Amino acid sequence: MTSSQLIPLFPLGLVLYPNELLPLHIFEQRYRDLVRDCLKAESAFGIVLFQEGKMSRIGCTARIREVVRRYEDGRMDIVVAGEGRFRVLDINRQRSYLQADAEPVVERTPPEDLPGRERVITQHIKLLELAGRTPSPSVYQNRAELSFFIALNAGLSLDQKQVMLELGDEEARIAFLIKHMSEFIPRVEEAETLRRKISSNGHFPDFPPDA
Repeated sequence: MTSSQLIPLFPLGLVLYPNELLPLHIFEQRYRDLVRDCLKAESAFGIVLFQEGKMSRIGCTARIREVVRRYEDGRMDIVVAGEGRFRVLDINRQRSYLQADAEPVVERTPPEDLPGRERVITQHIKLLELAGRTPSPSVYQNRAELSFFIALNAGLSLDQKQVMLELGDEEARIAFLIKHMSEFIPRVEEAETLRRKISSNGHFPDFPPDA
């Protein structure tokens, strides 16, 4: 998307990021229509967060990468890839599915020496190690939007994921992640310490205690 245009809209209870792969099971007729039209036109559609009866105004366009399975009753399993962010200007209800007059969200160019880059990578590796994973530092290299990659596995709430999507540049998103993980990692460490104590013999008396 390079200018304001009309795009199909798929409100969901999730946040999609650029370059993220997302499997979807399509069962409602209106969204079967949406997928059919996008496949025919080889076009993208927009995914926006919908929760508690409210739809966010900033979303991410998605392009269908693969139709994994078509069911006899018309349902489909597909995989989409996030592309670029957009802002909803107006809603159009002329088709079975929603459409939006939307414009691209312009990304501010980050500085070459991005502040916080190494720190956020170190924090993320530590967080994943606490979860029993051993990521290689090489997976963080040559990523134009490192923040979105890290945010996929950073323990963010749905609201925090949407805040990330709406931030205007990479520097702001990395600062947001650093602050989040500075608070989140100690809580994970505390929970892990408690888990180990509970699972170890002799650290706690029998529970419940004898009457």
